[in-house]
Amino acid sequence: MVGTLGSPRTGRIDAAARAPFGWAPLVVLFIVGLVDRMEANLLSGVLPLVQREWGFSDTAAGSIPTAAALAGAIVAIPAGYFADRYNRTRIIAVVVFIWAVATLGTGLATGFVMFYLMRVLLAAAENIDNPASGSLLADYYPPVTRAKAYGLTRVTTYLGGVGTLLGGVLGEAYGWRNAFMIMVIPGLLTAVLVWMLKEPRRGELDRIVARSATTGATGTTGTTGTVGAEPVPAPTPDTVPTTEKVPFGRQMRQVLTIPSLVFVCVGLGLLTLGLAGVFFWLPTLMVRTFGVAAGTAGSVSGLITIAGTLTGTLIGSWLGRTWHGTRKGGRLLAGGGGITIGALVLAVALSMDSLWPMAILTLIACTSMSVAIPNMTACLADVVPASARGLGFAALQLLITGCGAFGSLIVGIASDQLGSLVGGMYILIVPMVIGGLLTLGARASFERDAAKVLDAARHS
Repeated sequence: MVGTLGSPRTGRIDAAARAPFGWAPLVVLFIVGLVDRMEANLLSGVLPLVQREWGFSDTAAGSIPTAAALAGAIVAIPAGYFADRYNRTRIIAVVVFIWAVATLGTGLATGFVMFYLMRVLLAAAENIDNPASGSLLADYYPPVTRAKAYGLTRVTTYLGGVGTLLGGVLGEAYGWRNAFMIMVIPGLLTAVLVWMLKEPRRGELDRIVARSATTGATGTTGTTGTVGAEPVPAPTPDTVPTTEKVPFGRQMRQVLTIPSLVFVCVGLGLLTLGLAGVFFWLPTLMVRTFGVAAGTAGSVSGLITIAGTLTGTLIGSWLGRTWHGTRKGGRLLAGGGGITIGALVLAVALSMDSLWPMAILTLIACTSMSVAIPNMTACLADVVPASARGLGFAALQLLITGCGAFGSLIVGIASDQLGSLVGGMYILIVPMVIGGLLTLGARASFERDAAKVLDAARHS
């Protein structure tokens, strides 16, 4: 069975098929993403239990996600280097196995230092698989179905609340150590699944689809590289379109001088700062303020994250599709309005003195802010030229990662200084509101920036 998942369905690659390698690779990579987020978010659900045993401060607890994010940033570029040069399915399988080992080490930790290091190792390993997974999807699925493939794998990012829920429930029922031990099992099983994936040839599917589109052929190709009876030659400098190679410094200046992009990146960065800080500490707040069990707190917090984010994303997709072209900067209106309203509702939620009113208002806030997720990324693609979109999304990802790294730490430090966890959370409401207003402000430049991109494409 090794290396059999992801083989061409008929032994030959059908250039016209929507999934020439079948849907098994997508299912496996979806599971990888889901297990990744579950293991990463397990800590939030069991945190009250871990602090109860070792008694470390909120500042120390809040620094764990910060150190983890920084470790992930350090390995990001090397991970891309290896993904472009070595067997990607093997890279992911080994990384998932390392996740399982780090999760096991977390459960066996004899002290806070070992616990801390295991969480940082886990986060670093989790960031290694992302470039390999993204590269594989492009070689498994043709352009016509890539949006679906990437969309389904990216949605796992928003299902991390499952880990918070499981952490709280399992930690309360079996102890926090056993909660991590149990999560080792899906990690190991996922590593085996990935090991069974067949590594596709890099770029072969693109070449086949391009050849088919050029010649009008609808035949199939095998491993020898033919469409029907016609050979598919390797691309040469004469057959591959070329683009001007813009120096990196000039390209960076080009991206950073797009007003809409700057507004969108800063807006999403500030949103991530607030969400990372508030939702990391939410289960702990429920335990301390309302006296509920860790299992209940983890379950409620996890369900809020899952239901709110998915619902908001669906609503945001509908609003973006409906308002785009009918209102000035329609998608930015939906995204910026959602962030601003959601942040204000969250401020009200944190003032509640009863669990369920707080939970309901937090769910509404999460749903509202999640409207920005599909809209703001789509707007970024509209205002950045095709030749620089990779750099544009890299700038966005860097800012999101950087801001998300410090949200939990800010709340932890403020909690220790103020003697109030909810007081630390209130500090993050301000940047979230500012992020929403900046996004709304981007509407002034969006149409102009988007028109420039279309005009440049029209004359290229």
